[in-house]
Amino acid sequence: MDGKLVRIRGRVQGVGFRDWMQREATQLGVHGWVRNRRDGSVEALVSGDPAAVGALLAACRAGPPLARVESIVEDFAEPPAEPGFHRAPTA
Repeated sequence: MDGKLVRIRGRVQGVGFRDWMQREATQLGVHGWVRNRRDGSVEALVSGDPAAVGALLAACRAGPPLARVESIVEDFAEPPAEPGFHRAPTA
């Protein structure tokens, strides 16, 4: 399983994006973490079945109801060391 480091920009902080993404990832069986960045973006490390990761990233393009996603940038990364999906501290 490869991992992806994802940066999501737009109105994504203060709208429940991290909680929403954690629920979506858990339902899909995707592992990793999500956190706010000081620049106003949200960053996530995601890993799992390629179809599940693809479904999560497709859902992230819309986000929760109050979000407005402007862009998503994906880079390859090492998969997370621990199973499950959690919120990480702001970076």
